[in-house]
Amino acid sequence: MAEDAADPVRSTLVALLQQLNRAESINEGRARDQTLELDEMERLLARFWAVEQGHVKVPLALGLLVRNGLVEARVPTERAPAKGAPTKAVYQITAEGKAFLVDVQKSSDRIP
Repeated sequence: MAEDAADPVRSTLVALLQQLNRAESINEGRARDQTLELDEMERLLARFWAVEQGHVKVPLALGLLVRNGLVEARVPTERAPAKGAPTKAVYQITAEGKAFLVDVQKSSDRIP
């Protein structure tokens, strides 16, 4: 993924999609656990080079994925927040997001 290394935004988008795909795969059959909250994604990507170097902010990258239909954001009904606490949105990869990851993988596996 040499092209991703040169583009911190694209690299971060792919890393976010990979984390969401992983959460879904690991927790297959448990819909509640197939999502991640923003703070979980920020923690998971805290040491990712583009985030660590300040090139990309996770909330902005996540918003871009949501606006482009690669990630779905929703307010969970199962997770009841503590009394008075704001309800946190959860995020899940969409079929389009998975297709994008497959395309990225295919293009990175090609020999130029």
